Amino acid sequence: MNTQPVGEYELRDDIALKLLDEVAKEPTVSQRALSARLDIALGLVNTYLKRLCKKGHLKVTTLPRNRIKYLITPQGFAEKARLTYSYMNISLNYIRDMRGRIERVYGSIREQGHSRILLWGDGEIAELCFVSTRGLPLEIVAVVSSSPGTGNDFFGRPVISPDGVAAFSFDVVVLASTDADFGNMMNTAGIAKEKVFCL
Repeated sequence: MNTQPVGEYELRDDIALKLLDEVAKEPTVSQRALSARLDIALGLVNTYLKRLCKKGHLKVTTLPRNRIKYLITPQGFAEKARLTYSYMNISLNYIRDMRGRIERVYGSIREQGHSRILLWGDGEIAELCFVSTRGLPLEIVAVVSSSPGTGNDFFGRPVISPDGVAAFSFDVVVLASTDADFGNMMNTAGIAKEKVFCL
């Protein structure tokens, strides 16, 4: 997403969009509640809301008991639509890029004569990896998660913890996780580096 300078902060479009979405759903929402919902600092919420008001995207009215109500202006609705379109465009480009990476990795796996994949990660990237195996002579045997739930499965495949890897037979590991500690976990699980394919 684009950023725009705002004092010592940069105004990120994704946060501005989330704030506009939340205010549209609940005009009397408190800044503290917004901070908790969006998992950003209270001071940053305040900075963003002030900036949105200054740009004419929000209006503030005072209610009894020192409460505030946010109203999205016509310019604010137009900005929300623009940010939504921009976000969708970026997301689609990201998905296309990731699909391309997955196809290249799967091509390399097939060229080396492998077919049984252990998928390391259980998020959105892993979902794309799973969908991309359709029609290919590749099989995802299990999915590794750093916090697997009891009895969980991933599109019918078992979800296991890193210490459960030894129970499965696989040719390669496809890294579909953004977990910064995956290297240590793979070492602990006894997975050789040459078996790992990164996206």
